[in-house]
Amino acid sequence: MSNPQLPQPINYIADEWSECRTIPDAWNLDPNTGQPVHRAVTTGPDDVERALRHAERSYGFERWDDAASEERAAVIERAADIVEARIEDIARTDALTSGVPIAKGRMVAQFLPHRIRSSAAELRAIPRRTALDAGGRDVRLYKVPWGPAAILTPWNGPSFIPAAKMVSALAAGCPVILKPSEHAPSSAQIIVECFVKAGLPDGALQLVHGAGDVGAALTGDHRVKIVSFTGGPNAGRAIARAAAEDFKVLQLELGGNNPALVLDDADIDVAADGILDGMTKLNGQWCEGPGKVLAHKSLVEPLLAALLDRISRIEIGHSLDENTQLGPISNAPHFATLQSRIDGLRAHGATIHQPAQLPALDGFFLSPTVASGVDASVATAELFGPLVSLHTVESDEDALRVANANPSGLDAYVFGGDLDRAIDVGSRVLSGEVRVNGAKVADLADGSAQSFWGTAGIGGHAPGESVRVFCGDRVVGVDSPDLPL
Repeated sequence: MSNPQLPQPINYIADEWSECRTIPDAWNLDPNTGQPVHRAVTTGPDDVERALRHAERSYGFERWDDAASEERAAVIERAADIVEARIEDIARTDALTSGVPIAKGRMVAQFLPHRIRSSAAELRAIPRRTALDAGGRDVRLYKVPWGPAAILTPWNGPSFIPAAKMVSALAAGCPVILKPSEHAPSSAQIIVECFVKAGLPDGALQLVHGAGDVGAALTGDHRVKIVSFTGGPNAGRAIARAAAEDFKVLQLELGGNNPALVLDDADIDVAADGILDGMTKLNGQWCEGPGKVLAHKSLVEPLLAALLDRISRIEIGHSLDENTQLGPISNAPHFATLQSRIDGLRAHGATIHQPAQLPALDGFFLSPTVASGVDASVATAELFGPLVSLHTVESDEDALRVANANPSGLDAYVFGGDLDRAIDVGSRVLSGEVRVNGAKVADLADGSAQSFWGTAGIGGHAPGESVRVFCGDRVVGVDSPDLPL
């Protein structure tokens, strides 16, 4: 397979495309081969300042009246149509930046138009002005966009996360400055191209590329009123500290080491299938994937055997190969992090099981890995790859104690035969979402709402995302001498 290239990333600032500053001797690499796909880029302070000034100027009352809302809904629907025509381009770019097999990347990309259209439907359905019952007086509750929004997105969902966050903020009426991960700039750029082509109002959307320094310049600026960030806990804490100066609105999804509780009545095949699905989906590079498996002592050995049997049969290969089931880790720094996590577990006494065959390629390939025989108290770091640790527990209460000693706060899993019991155990895990007998990504049901508990972040996911996250309440009405105080 010849070495593929991606277009050089460019910025979209003040309604114009402009070249980024390239970083000397730095390249974004194809995770399959370690070969360059484009030059690494950043955005200079002057261009960041231009973007911030333009976002500030673009926020105003006329952006969220009824006519503007309808116009924005129509633009969002046009953008969904344009995205739909570029599904294959998006899937290929995702595969070349995240390492996720193109067959899986295509499934994610095919969901994008639906996610974008749902924000347009939300914009039309959720009233921005509501008349309150006030004994005949005119009192109205307004849903008002907070103001300029900085959206910082990770490399593991290169197209979906930017699209979902961006369209929610645009639907709300917040001027958006999007900064995708420096490891995955190209997919987000395609999404922005689609929205620009759809005819967004001036200043509604801007795109800047770069690493954490560019993100810090955006999130620490007083003109930014809301920050939506998905990424690592250290960056999340830095954003929260900077945001405290202005008390910015925050939505921080930071992940963690998600527990999977395997109860004594679990079906081994169901548990092994679910855990393997969770640890290999998106190459294990998703913040809600399983991390520490807490299995009843009677099931640890058969579960380990079932997992290793399945892992040994996985087809690991090039992410653009249609037959690949598991691709490479996205980038060199994260590949090194995963290796160090495995070395750390080994140093604590874990047995490391890696039975899959790796391809004869020079990329960042890793067998799905099970680390067994180590105390759960040392297996707390987020793994974020095709890697789980397996631990023995004595009972449901023991499993809950271990799971909640270092809560992930984002997701958890319970495997059990008695569904009432499994759901009861799940309801006691300190987490925003708990899945029973499976590890899918899609919402469990219409109306699923999920808060980020503890160190998993601030805020959450729920229906009505654009209004819930990106708008604030403002009540305006006629006072009355008859009110009691």
